[in-house]
Amino acid sequence: MSARQDGPPPAGDTGAGIGAGAGGADPDATHFGFRTVPTGQKAEKVAEVFDSVASRYDVMNDLMSAGLHRAWKAFTVRHAALRPGMKVLDIAGGTGDLARAFAQRVGPEGEVWLTDINGSMLGVGRDRLLDEGLVLPVAQCDAEALPFPDGRFDRVTVAFGLRNMTRKEAALREMYRVLAPGGKLLVLEFSKVWKPLAPAYDAYSFGVLPQLGRLVAGDADSYRYLAESIRMHPDQPSLGALMEAAGFGRVRWHNLTLGVVALHEGVRFS
Repeated sequence: MSARQDGPPPAGDTGAGIGAGAGGADPDATHFGFRTVPTGQKAEKVAEVFDSVASRYDVMNDLMSAGLHRAWKAFTVRHAALRPGMKVLDIAGGTGDLARAFAQRVGPEGEVWLTDINGSMLGVGRDRLLDEGLVLPVAQCDAEALPFPDGRFDRVTVAFGLRNMTRKEAALREMYRVLAPGGKLLVLEFSKVWKPLAPAYDAYSFGVLPQLGRLVAGDADSYRYLAESIRMHPDQPSLGALMEAAGFGRVRWHNLTLGVVALHEGVRFS
């Protein structure tokens, strides 16, 4: 089934295609921002980034997006179309924003797993949820090798995490595997901005973001990586094609804030 989009078309040349987004032609090398690194080193370098920013992650999200990340996540929750009793896997769940909202919707008879490959981020999310009196199952795990049985979940979500994964194709296949037939994957991620907005967006990303990171989180380099990783991530049609190649049907995406972010959806039919 062909992918389709809602909203403005993606911009000119500010995003990556399938090859770059998936790690390029060399299987022994991949991108870390604009740098090429050995494939085996990317996860370690990404971990260093999130170990550095975990304690200030939510504050920086609010500042970087002017609070828009909350609207993007609320849009994702609505499109998840959850019902009481459903089972949800939140991958790269970070500080637990989506997991909290999902748990409210599936109720006590449902199940929401909060997972992340990064222990620092997962610890922040777990502790925050516990402080709110919400006890959810938590697992530190790699999305490219999920420790769950086939067909376990009704929904799988990943928000602002897929672009950091070394082998996106492998991660998407794992997400497909753990979904039950009829289940849906939702991928919320920075994407390819509407072309007229691209010059201003680039100026903000490479001029303002690193300085904001330096002032608030004491770390300019991690937010420079953020800006670079967005440009290396597959654009909307390319990510849709990767999802279809992993087996998903009815793939579509919604451009949010003129393509700054896109929500991709795909269904496992069998």
